[in-house]
Amino acid sequence: MSLRSSRRISAIVVFTLLVPTLLIAGKSFVKPVAKTAFNYPAHDLHRDEKVSIAADPYDNPEKAKIFTINFADHGFLPIFFIVTNDGDQPVSIAHMRIKLITGNRSKLTPIDSDDLYRRLSNPQAKTSTNIPLPFPRKVKGGVTKQQMDEIESSQFAARAVEPHSTQSGFVFFDVSDLNSPLRNATIDISGLADAKGNELLFFEILMDNYLNAPQNP
Repeated sequence: MSLRSSRRISAIVVFTLLVPTLLIAGKSFVKPVAKTAFNYPAHDLHRDEKVSIAADPYDNPEKAKIFTINFADHGFLPIFFIVTNDGDQPVSIAHMRIKLITGNRSKLTPIDSDDLYRRLSNPQAKTSTNIPLPFPRKVKGGVTKQQMDEIESSQFAARAVEPHSTQSGFVFFDVSDLNSPLRNATIDISGLADAKGNELLFFEILMDNYLNAPQNP
């Protein structure tokens, strides 16, 4: 075999080995397509107000693989949050308050981006410098630009829900000290208002409805 052919084969082998790593490094987060809120097992529907809210936890590896970040390893529980407005007027959620009340009565509120970055940051993490791959530049003390983009693009950020539409996104709870944060838990939501500024009745989502659903035996 000629030297030129040998080099060509070596280059092909190296490229084949690097492609999966490069694809992972360049993977972009894609938020799940939301169904109407009342189609999720864990939801609360206000028929008179024509508004429904659902909570869909991403509490197992199969669902959580949409993220490149392993939130569970850092003690976080991502919950896909869905608000559907079937009425003819917009609903304001600019002042919406979300609270996860666990079975032992612990009251948790969603973690903001800075707290997520703080937990995910690990300046002492060992990284290999043997292969010069184009990984994203490290920021926030160890959080990559890709991870920051994933967090920002995944979070629930809507301020209103237009008539006959749905808004969705993830909220993150710190459950690092809890063994079964969803069993016998509820998610209480308040602060929604109609087009006239009148606050809607509070919503209560029973998380056992999620845990006991057929897809979550």
